[in-house]
Amino acid sequence: MMLANDWTTLLTIVAASAVTLLARASFIMLPANTEVPSWLTRALKFVAAAVLPTLILPDVLFRELAPDESINVARLIAATVAALVAWRTRSIFATLGAGMLTLWCLKWIAF
Repeated sequence: MMLANDWTTLLTIVAASAVTLLARASFIMLPANTEVPSWLTRALKFVAAAVLPTLILPDVLFRELAPDESINVARLIAATVAALVAWRTRSIFATLGAGMLTLWCLKWIAF
């Protein structure tokens, strides 16, 4: 790696760490009577919904790839089935069960 890339990477890590630390510390260090603006409260409700796909999608698409695959089709189908079950039932256990059952069946038939 070039020296410039090393410094850029290091600076990026330090900056991301500082932003994360300040964001987390602000809720602890601010006085108790400090009010959070309503726009920030509304925005924070969507953080989990925005972060969850970024954690799940790479594992669904790119894990256990065959040499001639660019995405894992079986995992994509299982994730789609799980998402549909979650949308219809709002049940965590039904979602996990449907997704895993679909994935196991697809692997069993050598999809």
